[in-house]
Amino acid sequence: MNYIIGVDPGLSGAIAVLGVRGVVLEVADMPIAKVKKGKNEIMAGPLAEILREYDAGEVWLESVHAMPAQGVSSSFSFGDSFGVVKGVAAALEMPLRLVTPQAWKKHHGLLRTDKDVSRTLASQLYPKVDLHRKKDIGRADALLIARYGLDQMARSA
Repeated sequence: MNYIIGVDPGLSGAIAVLGVRGVVLEVADMPIAKVKKGKNEIMAGPLAEILREYDAGEVWLESVHAMPAQGVSSSFSFGDSFGVVKGVAAALEMPLRLVTPQAWKKHHGLLRTDKDVSRTLASQLYPKVDLHRKKDIGRADALLIARYGLDQMARSA
């Protein structure tokens, strides 16, 4: 494995690529397009272009499920986004690992913390990555998912 790719699959999510030594190679917002008024979707083609650059990598994808307080429409949208990422990784024949939010957050000491705490931690771990905007939480989560994958691979080596 040459790369670890962390993916926060939501529409406001992101993709983060780390080299095997933990160096950040790329952080990109999830490519989305407005398909109709008030409706956005992940664009599979641009996502595939990003992943194809790192096809010697392993994708660590946050495994999502419906939340009790979430509406039907947003649950479907989130599941659709998850499926697009899974499908693109499969089409590119990239190894895929699913990780629950609880697992990677526990690993980083983020259980039961505010979402902004993950942005702070990611900024500390990767100070050269610009995460100053509130909406960079998706980027921070993708970085921390990738870091979790890197740490898991180091443990099993």
